[in-house]
Amino acid sequence: MKRLAAFMLACAASAVIAQPAPRPADSAAGYPSRPIRFVVTYPPGGGTDFVAREVGNELARLLKQPVIVDNRGGAGGVIGTEHVAKSAPDGYTLLFGTTAGMVINPLLRKTLPYDATADFEPVSLLAMAPQMLVVNIDLPVRTVGELVDYARRNPRKLNYASVGPGAPNHIATETFKMMTGTDITHVPYKGAGPAMTDVIAGQVQMTFNPLPPLLSQVKAGKLRALAVTSKSRSPAAPEVPTMEEAGIKDYEANFWYSVFVPARTPKPIIDKLNEAIRTTLANPAMQKKLVEQGLDPLSSSPKELGDLMAKDSKRLGEVVRKAGITAE
Repeated sequence: MKRLAAFMLACAASAVIAQPAPRPADSAAGYPSRPIRFVVTYPPGGGTDFVAREVGNELARLLKQPVIVDNRGGAGGVIGTEHVAKSAPDGYTLLFGTTAGMVINPLLRKTLPYDATADFEPVSLLAMAPQMLVVNIDLPVRTVGELVDYARRNPRKLNYASVGPGAPNHIATETFKMMTGTDITHVPYKGAGPAMTDVIAGQVQMTFNPLPPLLSQVKAGKLRALAVTSKSRSPAAPEVPTMEEAGIKDYEANFWYSVFVPARTPKPIIDKLNEAIRTTLANPAMQKKLVEQGLDPLSSSPKELGDLMAKDSKRLGEVVRKAGITAE
């Protein structure tokens, strides 16, 4: 009996040892099995929020789980970005990433509670967000060439509005100044609304800004559109030339929306999210919604998004350094 008991105990021990150790989440099998949070680093109601909700709704349909938009605005996008960086790398917390949060903030701020490269894995681009150059209607210019000539003849007499130091439209205008050899004075505002109001009133003469808030003012004759910063004309304003067509060769000031997940998220989960995003952006109805907002729908591989980040960091870093732009 003792020998039999010992034999049975040894067999039981062997069975325990033979059991495979719990596997890490190394595949996308069963993912997702619960709601996904899509963290937007701006308050509800803006352009980023609109895109996140439209894309989130379609992702929810494809992935068969709710996608909840979680608005965590504040500190120029730092609060929401930090939250995602410190979240579990399990594919259930996504970051709605922007050029501002993932490239510009690291260039302007000496200390950040996250590393935009080390703490995140890129998933896919969502859209490019071109800007439009507009001027006050009383300014005696109707083309980009005429604006450049006017600015050169009147150094520091033109003012331009931005939504704050380091904002995309601040960097877009500083890029324009460098490429055209013009001297135009920066006037920062606390939002696009006040900035646009003062351009219309003539307190400042020009601004770059994303298309949606400008289109109605241009169509109403309150602002004059000179160019868009995309590589091709925007379907939302097909009559407005590109900067390239307007004579500013190789001008770049497109900013992007994208999806990131915390570092160490398993690759199969990233691949599944990437596939769902590509399917979402291939949907004609989704493309129409984004184009109507002045956006260029564009998906990518994770590597392509990572390469774009590196390229923009180098390109925008040069503008930030030469223009002496700092976060205030």
